[in-house]
Amino acid sequence: MLAALFLFTLGFWPQLNRAYESLLVLADINTATAPSRLKAVTLQPKRAAVNYTVLGRSHRGDLYLPAEGTPGAGIVLVPGIVPQGKDDPRLAALAHTLARARFAVLVPDMSGFRAMRVRPSDARVVADAFVFLVSRTDLAPQGRAGMVAFSYAVGLAVLAALEDDVRDKARFVVGVGGYYDLTRVITFFTTGYFQEHGQWRHIQPSPYGKWVFVDSSKEYLRNPRDRAILDTMVRIKLRDNRADISHLAHKLDPEGRAVYDLLTNTDPARTPALIQSLPSEIRADMTRLTLANKNLKHLKTRLMLIADRNDNIIPYTESIALSQAVSEGQAKLALVGSLMHVEPKGWRYFSWEFLSRDLPDFWRMYSVIYELMGERR
Repeated sequence: MLAALFLFTLGFWPQLNRAYESLLVLADINTATAPSRLKAVTLQPKRAAVNYTVLGRSHRGDLYLPAEGTPGAGIVLVPGIVPQGKDDPRLAALAHTLARARFAVLVPDMSGFRAMRVRPSDARVVADAFVFLVSRTDLAPQGRAGMVAFSYAVGLAVLAALEDDVRDKARFVVGVGGYYDLTRVITFFTTGYFQEHGQWRHIQPSPYGKWVFVDSSKEYLRNPRDRAILDTMVRIKLRDNRADISHLAHKLDPEGRAVYDLLTNTDPARTPALIQSLPSEIRADMTRLTLANKNLKHLKTRLMLIADRNDNIIPYTESIALSQAVSEGQAKLALVGSLMHVEPKGWRYFSWEFLSRDLPDFWRMYSVIYELMGERR
């Protein structure tokens, strides 16, 4: 019996070790900067600023490396659309976790994200980061590399994976809380409505998506006064989302008014027509950024998606649609209830919520982490 147990352990040791490491990684993600078993058994990763050039395009970012040994694979970790960008403490904590798990992690500096703006060209910035990373055999051995992204950046990672110089090289994209159809996303963050199985559902949306859209849109407006008024509206609403801004609307020109009318609309049926009233430049970039009009059957990258059923920024049905748009068997989707859009809520041990929600969610997210850990050499 001992001999049989020894042979079983020997034969399955790689899988058992990977399973154990996956548990450590998931627990460390949940604790963020707090102490964890993974932090106790690994040294603090190395972090360094890097500059790199791809076909004459210059970029900079941060590179996180394991303190000991060589990386087993590379990851481009796409920062969120937040003022701190690549320096956001939550992102840095995740980069450290992945580096402790023997990944080389490159976090590109996305200057537009710091200003809360999204542009189609951002997908090329993500693609350039990947091209640089995968070109380094010391960072991506045997070409083992992929991307990890959150929220609106998931769409950019998918678009980057469709680029000609990335399509055949990106092995995976891990996306948390991503989108598929921007028209549906805009409908949700303006009205709170989304469709599930052909039926309208409503939850109170976070104002975050709405005001990111304003910040991204205002630079397209020709009248500087419109841009200033919309900026004032954003600042008022960020201080108090219940504040009345209607007294500023009559000062807007038609372009600015079109943006305002969309943002204050509460009827989901009107959203497509209101989008058509936006300046053509905004609609053109929306067409480039949405995934719903792309043939994702051409995508060769493995998708690992996580979405929260109570997400109030991007509805989880978008991740379902994205997983269904690729070839059969190409996407893995974990639907959970223990995230705040993309951040863990924390496990409630010794409670009914732990048994009914957290424990099942743990295994769903664990399955994604286990698959990611298998990408290493």
